[in-house]
Amino acid sequence: MNTLPAQAGTTVAWLLIAILSSLVVALAAALLKVQEDETTATTVITSAAVAFAGTLALLLPMFSTVGLL
Repeated sequence: MNTLPAQAGTTVAWLLIAILSSLVVALAAALLKVQEDETTATTVITSAAVAFAGTLALLLPMFSTVGLL
């Protein structure tokens, strides 16, 4: 695939935005899970991981469909 350097930089920027947005959602999920009674580290990490993966799985196809990636 031939891409211009400017296009590659834009793609990397949008990937970073997707990853950082997913991290914010994962942090929010972890904080909400910590507020529950009787939670363990395993459940907090699992809920954060699921939130991260779910957000990234929704953002990447959306960015690709819109033509940003």
